[in-house]
Amino acid sequence: MTTQALRNRYVSDSVATAPPSRLLVMLYDRLVLDLMIAGQSLEAGDRPTASARIQHAQEIIMELRATLDPTAWSGGPGLASLYSYLITELVQANVTGDRSKVEAVQSFAEQLRDAWREAAAQVIGSGP
Repeated sequence: MTTQALRNRYVSDSVATAPPSRLLVMLYDRLVLDLMIAGQSLEAGDRPTASARIQHAQEIIMELRATLDPTAWSGGPGLASLYSYLITELVQANVTGDRSKVEAVQSFAEQLRDAWREAAAQVIGSGP
């Protein structure tokens, strides 16, 4: 098996066996990565790469929004609104090539990722 095939299998197995809390953090990690690359691509004038990464980031946020149950906790409706706002900002960033909008969304994504990572660590730490 090639190195790339082994890596792909490892990633696939990691996702398939990860607990839900870890999957959520993995999504946020990928979201932040996409936004970092989009920002760098906009700075370099590479609009096609930036656009592809922004669109992928939008897909991640749409998935996060679709799987969110806003009635499950008091912060749910606010998080749903935040996801909608982030999607709108990314659409505008993609249309205009506005790197500052991408960076603002990245900042929100990093804060959310860090909060979910901390929550996941607490859940894992309180297990049997």
